[in-house]
Amino acid sequence: MNPSLLVELFTEELPPKALNSLGEAFSQLLSQALRDEGHLNEHSVVTAFASPRRLGCHITNVASTSPEKNMQERLLPVKIGLDAQGQATAPLLKKLVSLGLEGTDVSTLKTISDGKQDVLVIERTMAGKHLPESLNKALEAATTKLPIPKVMSYQRPDGSTVHFVRPAHKLVALHGSTVVDAQTLGLTSGRTTLGHRFLSKGPIEIATADGYEAQLETEGKVIPSFAKRRAAIEQQLAEQAQGDQVVQPADLVDEVCALVEWPVVYEAGFEKEFLEVPQECLILTMQANQKYFAITDSNGKMKNRFLLVSNLLTNTPHLITSGNERVLRARLADAKFFFDQDRKKSLESRLPGLASVVYHNKLGTQKDRNERLVKLAEWLAPITGASVEQAKRAALLCKADLLTDMVGEFPELQGNMGEHYARHDGETAEVAQAIADHYSPRFAGDQLPRNPVGLAVALADKLETLLGIYSIGLVPTGDKDPFALRRHALGVIRMVIEKGLQLNLHAMLNQGSSLFAAYPDFKPSTEAIAGFMMDRLRSYLKDQGYSSAEVDSVLSTQPSEFADLPKRLAAVRAFSQLPEATALAAANKRISNILKKVEGSPVELVEARLVLDAEKTLFAEVNKVAPASTQAFEQGDFQQALLTLAPLKASVDAFFDHVMVNDPDEALKNNRIALLSWLHGLMNRVADISQLAQ
Repeated sequence: MNPSLLVELFTEELPPKALNSLGEAFSQLLSQALRDEGHLNEHSVVTAFASPRRLGCHITNVASTSPEKNMQERLLPVKIGLDAQGQATAPLLKKLVSLGLEGTDVSTLKTISDGKQDVLVIERTMAGKHLPESLNKALEAATTKLPIPKVMSYQRPDGSTVHFVRPAHKLVALHGSTVVDAQTLGLTSGRTTLGHRFLSKGPIEIATADGYEAQLETEGKVIPSFAKRRAAIEQQLAEQAQGDQVVQPADLVDEVCALVEWPVVYEAGFEKEFLEVPQECLILTMQANQKYFAITDSNGKMKNRFLLVSNLLTNTPHLITSGNERVLRARLADAKFFFDQDRKKSLESRLPGLASVVYHNKLGTQKDRNERLVKLAEWLAPITGASVEQAKRAALLCKADLLTDMVGEFPELQGNMGEHYARHDGETAEVAQAIADHYSPRFAGDQLPRNPVGLAVALADKLETLLGIYSIGLVPTGDKDPFALRRHALGVIRMVIEKGLQLNLHAMLNQGSSLFAAYPDFKPSTEAIAGFMMDRLRSYLKDQGYSSAEVDSVLSTQPSEFADLPKRLAAVRAFSQLPEATALAAANKRISNILKKVEGSPVELVEARLVLDAEKTLFAEVNKVAPASTQAFEQGDFQQALLTLAPLKASVDAFFDHVMVNDPDEALKNNRIALLSWLHGLMNRVADISQLAQ
């Protein structure tokens, strides 16, 4: 077994929100470069390290010299490399010199064909590379290709300029217990690193690559592994919670983990009077400003205690907690002041102020937008089952909290504060909830609005944004979607499907577009937006576990209503599992291709013109199943509507085996096309089952 390799780059404090990804990328780039050079094998295990002041990588079973390689190197086409007498031409000699192969006997060269011409190649054995050479190359890749949020430029003591995420001060490179000669970012490798800024004592000499992690923890008071440090934080949070619940969003835990080298969790508290402020405000104040963890009881009600993650282990923790309590107290006092001040004015009294807030210079002010939302919510209310007056009221007030002090300080609380202030103003519970919920769903997997009024206003809000922003030319491109139009489209799709709303896509888009008639820069784009939404719909359905063929079969029918799509997809899935499904899908595809070539509308089917047994049988079989299939379809039983088609397999197969559709007799041909058209319509009402054909 070969020794392990350790590489550590010691830096100044790295950006916390990017630390984990930087550590993973550094390790991946370094190990991949060494693997490409042949120093690693299938038994090599790679471990990434990332702490606030270091990026590192530990790799087991690293060869000091990579294996020899038998290589076949292309030179030149034969017609260029050899003259008529088979002697080397000047271009070939020049090529050999450039490869360090001058004096090579051309008779030892081999000829291969690349499919277009004969090419001269040379076979040779390349000596293995030594680890220092390969490591230097790997370090160059690992330091220049990192996903760095923002590169810094700084000067080394020798005056050279270095570009990296943060100034780097030390480089450790050990193969087993031996220092590997390597250089990067103006640093030369050694075995010396530094531990915790306050808890360790001076430089640390790393003895071996395998002992690095344990030595750094015991001597340096640093847990270099991001994952282990994060797990330690979560364990301590749970212990300190003493049976209560800790509000610990993953991104906050990640950020705190990136700020500490030796995490210690302490408990602190604040005055109960602050609990009068909505707990969303308190939690956001703790998380956004101070990186604290709020505590709630088993019912989710916030307590006046919190947890903080410190980078210091001390015998006098009260000195840390008291200081943090003072800082938080000031923050919470601000939040309480904002809350108290905001409640002195009703939401309705703030509405005139929306005329001074520009929504978009091509789409008017927030007041103009509010008027559009009210009209859209009024139109949507009967569809969602909401009270029209409540929907209009919620739409009227839903943006008023943008003018409050609390939302001005914490924009993330839009809607949530509106609900609190609406309840204080005496608005109905449905209206208050709708004000909070009209932003929902805010992200993938988020809950939908809680009541029909909220559904109407949320749909209005997302449709207005989609129509307005898209139709003034601000279309999402690549990864850029500054107005979150993809999220808005997905939100509309989720509400319609998951709430079973009978909402026509084109009617909805046309209704919304009519509200922008007064804006000259608004270019109606309902068809483009419909296509945009169908793309989102396709992705949404695939995320629900349906196959591409199943989704395509349903969406090929260009549905304008989405509520019954899950039932149609379930029907397609049940049909596809029938033994007859493959043959019927293939036959349907064949029928589709035939009908595509038909000009004009098919003529009326006349039973008397059916002359062959196979077409008569098919007519009889279709005539037999059509009533049951139609009845099931009209009752919304799509699965039964498709399953009733299974008995047609034999007669469909016989028809194509024995009947020539394009008969020279025009009347017979048209009658057969009419028969196929009838069958095609019957088979494709639920979905285009030809999409299931292999």
